[in-house]
Amino acid sequence: MSEFNNVTITREANVYFDGKVTSRKVTFADGTFKTLGIMVAGEYKFGTEEKELMEILAGDCEILLPGETQWQAIKGGESFEVPANSSFEIKALTLVDYCCSYIAE
Repeated sequence: MSEFNNVTITREANVYFDGKVTSRKVTFADGTFKTLGIMVAGEYKFGTEEKELMEILAGDCEILLPGETQWQAIKGGESFEVPANSSFEIKALTLVDYCCSYIAE
């Protein structure tokens, strides 16, 4: 899906890691939401409350998912899931454009 229709966008940005990662919340009519964001090259660790689907729209990164010991290469056009109530690490090798979907279980 390259565009979202009939949504509400929260104007204020979510800012993390001293501005190196930012996102905006997009809320759908049914109350579900996603965030659209950018991360500059660097290493980050994120915690999750809900299950997440991270779609990498552009850029190159490596991820370390919960319980894994091997980093996995992910590039624009690919995605990965992260379980609820966990954390994952990401190395943005370039500027990364992403869409994060929150999946209620």
